Amino acid sequence: MMTKLWMLLVLVLAVVSSHAQEFDTINNAVVNAEIDRTLDATSHLLKITELITLEVAGGAASSSFLYFIEPTLQANLAFIEARIAGKDKASSKLLDVRETKVKGHETVKVFRVTLPSSLSGTNADKFRIYTVYTHVQKPHPAEITQTEQQLVRIQTNIYPYSPYHTRKTSTKVTLASSKIESYSKEPKPVAENGKEIKYGPYDNLPPFTAAPLLLHFENNAPFLTVTDLLRWIEVSHWGNVAFEDTIDIAHTGAKLKGTFSRLDYQRGLTTKASIASFKTHLPVSAKDIYYRDEIGNISTSHVKKLRDGTEVDIRPRFPLFGGWKTHYVLGYNAPSSDFLLKSGGNFILQTRLVDLMYQNQAIDHAIVKIILPEGSSNIKIHAPFKLKRLPDEKHHTYLDFTGRPVVVLQLDNLVEEHSQPIQIEYAFDRLNFLFEPLLVISAFAILFTVVILYARFDFSISKNKVE
Repeated sequence: MMTKLWMLLVLVLAVVSSHAQEFDTINNAVVNAEIDRTLDATSHLLKITELITLEVAGGAASSSFLYFIEPTLQANLAFIEARIAGKDKASSKLLDVRETKVKGHETVKVFRVTLPSSLSGTNADKFRIYTVYTHVQKPHPAEITQTEQQLVRIQTNIYPYSPYHTRKTSTKVTLASSKIESYSKEPKPVAENGKEIKYGPYDNLPPFTAAPLLLHFENNAPFLTVTDLLRWIEVSHWGNVAFEDTIDIAHTGAKLKGTFSRLDYQRGLTTKASIASFKTHLPVSAKDIYYRDEIGNISTSHVKKLRDGTEVDIRPRFPLFGGWKTHYVLGYNAPSSDFLLKSGGNFILQTRLVDLMYQNQAIDHAIVKIILPEGSSNIKIHAPFKLKRLPDEKHHTYLDFTGRPVVVLQLDNLVEEHSQPIQIEYAFDRLNFLFEPLLVISAFAILFTVVILYARFDFSISKNKVE
């Protein structure tokens, strides 16, 4: 009995120590020499770019640094990216970003950014952190009439929420319009110029210094949100990949108060925040495009071929006002040569998990189901961002024997930056190509044999003649 208790105690201590090792610590030798922050609120999203100049004091060195998400925004974080600052995105190197935990800050969302080489006191380097947040801009008032314009509020922090000492920082806010109801005027200096507000520069800020930033302004950008997305991707090794999206989309801006007047809408006496149409971007090789809802085909859509893609003008049956929603299905086919790669004995499907449904898109919840050819095995997912893989399913269709494997992926809080290619690698024996043709040949052979036998035998019933 004592032996079992001792083993249990050792196991508990091992688990606790392993969890304790997962915590990161704040390196107090790291210093923010300068942070230039830009807050972009020109759409219904909030995009924050921070240009950080890091130094390490006291002759120490650091191979990574910690990036803290402000507590008031961490539930709204959709995307984060870290790069070595270059002249443009193409010339800047992407850095590895992993979520971590820090002792004493367990409730805060923290990311560890790994550097390509250790940073020491003899040198300093610049890094660019880019984050995107959804549902930060809150309509205020929450309801408006058909003729009123939409006002929103943002509440965040003027200073960077950093665990390190900051020598110098400034913040520039770009709003959707110059019609500003109110904004924070402290701490000074604060300068307003049209739809831009600049705070700072501020010097010598201790770690986690905070000052509330409150903004109230007019924003008539499309507040479109895909509340639910079900995406099917069906792979055929006979030359085609089929895509189909079932979409629930809503206007998440200020709700429409009172009745809707079609006459006022046609006369242009309506809020600019209403949405009549939006543009979806598909691959350049997309063909056989269809756009329908429960009633049937929606003929008001238009397709335009561009040099780098296919643009579909999505026009719902009615304009969308705050609180209104619609449901539709958009599908297309594309040649498999644009998406399938061969790697040794395996195949790789390289495609975007979601298309760009509209500019500055936001998707609350998405399920992506990828149907692979029957006989596929050893399926692996390679994605540049975090996703959740649910248990695989089976899909049965014509001429299937055991069913086709279906990879099921779940994603939440997606934005435009998630429209990146991912890879689904799987093993597929080329002999499986022969299964369905042989099945058809066998079926016809059996049918012909039955017909021949039926024609050659006499199955009639007759009496013997009496001699």
